[in-house]
Amino acid sequence: MQSTPTNDYSRKWWALAAVGSGTFMSTVDGSIVNIALNTIQQTYNASLGQAEWVILAYLLGIVCLLPSMGRLGDMIGRRRVYMTGFFLFAFSSVFCGFAWDINSLVVFRLLQAVGAAMIQAMGVALLIQAFPASERGRALGYNATIISVGVASGPVLGGVMIESFGWRSIFLVNIPFSIIAIAVSYWALTNDTQRSKQKFDYVGAVSLGAALVAVLYALTEGQHVGMSTPWVWQLFVAGIAGLGFFLWWETKTTAPMIDLSFFKNRTFSIGLMQTYLITLPQQFNYVLLPIYLQMVAGYDARTTGLAMIVVPITTAVLSSVSGRLSDTYGPKYITPIAIVIWGSGLIFMSGLSATPTLWDVAIRVFFIGVGVSLFFTPVNSSIMGSLPKERSGIANGIMSVVRTMGQISGISIGAFVWTYQVNTLGGKAFEDISTAPQAILQQGYSTTMLVAAAVCFCGLLPLLYHLKARPPVAPAPTA
Repeated sequence: MQSTPTNDYSRKWWALAAVGSGTFMSTVDGSIVNIALNTIQQTYNASLGQAEWVILAYLLGIVCLLPSMGRLGDMIGRRRVYMTGFFLFAFSSVFCGFAWDINSLVVFRLLQAVGAAMIQAMGVALLIQAFPASERGRALGYNATIISVGVASGPVLGGVMIESFGWRSIFLVNIPFSIIAIAVSYWALTNDTQRSKQKFDYVGAVSLGAALVAVLYALTEGQHVGMSTPWVWQLFVAGIAGLGFFLWWETKTTAPMIDLSFFKNRTFSIGLMQTYLITLPQQFNYVLLPIYLQMVAGYDARTTGLAMIVVPITTAVLSSVSGRLSDTYGPKYITPIAIVIWGSGLIFMSGLSATPTLWDVAIRVFFIGVGVSLFFTPVNSSIMGSLPKERSGIANGIMSVVRTMGQISGISIGAFVWTYQVNTLGGKAFEDISTAPQAILQQGYSTTMLVAAAVCFCGLLPLLYHLKARPPVAPAPTA
């Protein structure tokens, strides 16, 4: 006999606290490692390419598993999947904190990603279940803000913790907070025991994961051995072919992991395209700036975190303002302004000297913070509002996948561009770019930020297409 959750909304704010804590912790862990990469490299005597996989393994695991975990929640119960994910997230954090070499850390980060995917996949569905229909938009807005603040806060929190307690603390701190969050979740979230007879798309899940691993591994290793190396470009082509197979399979199977019919909705598709195009250069900055400030400018982790604190502060302050502006004027007016400000910030970042002051970094990062604050709220609102409310959970899952894919691409492509520029300017292939002269590292970083700005401005192109695709307004009849 199946049971359905009762419509008890008395604990809705506790439910938001439970879901928000999981969302915040899982998104913070996607960016908190950025500032620790330089320290992790030194601890394990690893290359930048090896250290990148500490971040990539986590994000890759999330993007491959998010759709699957959403379906699993429908099959065995959302709260059960959510809380299991929290236990796994906390358990794997312990192993990350005590990892004995770079390879073990990557493996444990992948295990941590499984828990994070379970948390993120269930978050929106649990909020929709916890709030009455009249308040769901506000709850989803809060959740979107938590995601933005979580991504932006990672480097700041990481910098303070690394300098105070060492880099392993960024993982071990998850333990006490997870215990509290698990207790709140058990009390506040409805015990959903509803079951679904949906089939699990094993072929889609495996083909997407294998294709992404192939592409990203080729990009990462291509930085060091050259993209023209036969096995590198062959692996890259195989990954692209795998993505093509995944898309073909999703149109043929009766139970697709991602329902591609949603992409026929122009507003939905354009919003996702913009999210990808903007999140990609965002990672150029979030990952490479901490490395630049420590490796080139000589900042310690705490000072690096202070230099980047402008982004989470600006995001926290302006996200609500952005929401009101979006409600008043519509996303189509706010989004292009955000993209222009964001892209301009990346151009300003390209002018960063090899010996910048803290104020010089902060003022440049400020423009990126404003762009982040103004962009995500209206775009998220546009995407979520483009599909019926009963599809909001699915829309959020796809949006999370696209956002995480942008993060993954940004890490790989950003590091590739910087490494390529340093090797070209230096006239040789450095085994590790950290050994390159300071002036060459600075010039390579400058060019990389200009590439990031160009990608960011490409986020305006879907808007132009959207306006061009609109049917012309018929002229008013003449008297």
